[in-house]
Amino acid sequence: MPNTIFPCLWFDGQAKAAADLYCSIFNNSKITIDTPMVVQFEIEGKKIMGLNGGPMFKINPSISLFVTCQTNEEIENIWNKLIDGGNAMMALDKYPWSEKYGWVVDKFGMTWQLMLGNMPAESQKITTSFLFVGEQYGKAEQAIKHYTTIFPNSKIHSLQQYQAGDGQPEGTLKFGNFSLNNELFAAMDGFGAHEFKFNEGVSLVVECDTQDEIDNYWNSLLADGGKESMCGWLIDKFGVSWQIIPKIIGKLMSDPEKGSRVMQAIMKMKKLDIETMVNA
Repeated sequence: MPNTIFPCLWFDGQAKAAADLYCSIFNNSKITIDTPMVVQFEIEGKKIMGLNGGPMFKINPSISLFVTCQTNEEIENIWNKLIDGGNAMMALDKYPWSEKYGWVVDKFGMTWQLMLGNMPAESQKITTSFLFVGEQYGKAEQAIKHYTTIFPNSKIHSLQQYQAGDGQPEGTLKFGNFSLNNELFAAMDGFGAHEFKFNEGVSLVVECDTQDEIDNYWNSLLADGGKESMCGWLIDKFGVSWQIIPKIIGKLMSDPEKGSRVMQAIMKMKKLDIETMVNA
């Protein structure tokens, strides 16, 4: 099943360079769309969008990509390539939860968690992972339960809470695993002082077939304190940014006859309206 929910990484003119690097590191990888504004690519079969949005927003560790590696050689190879020009948030080492784990910031600012482990059949090698810190700390489990009520084909696979004596506030989320429309995600609470928070640097794109889908996701994600933005963007009550878009947006915008009119129409809208775009 094609990814209908996937991450968008905000770059300042470096989307193609970043996509080239990631596709050179991971298997089953290719660039599928290459335009001055948007570069869409797949790594290990996972769809990702790179957006040349300018200097306004910066990627930070609140949303990372979690990679399960099956051999020492694999994890060390990926680590060495990602850390070239970047830096380590957590060194590649042995930890209580893994024989080998590391958290790295690459030279483009994207953060990656690498862990040595077994990967069950048909599971995802690369997972989008949320880190709830600051004013959102302690809300990871609440967010998981909220998101899984919004999207179809969703399921909570595991919720591991901190227990008394773990060194973290009891009941907060050590690690959660869940699916939204059959796409696997992870989330955890991050204890301690952090200077970053969810922002537009990494957003989640939701591709929709119909206007009813757009309306439903838009209203559900805005509920209880979310904020509308422009061009199909919104921020939910946890501070996470989403892009709710029709699947046909790429086809409409690439139409040589009407593409510029479609773009002008999109720039005037908050929630996207498919009929207005088609008739532009």
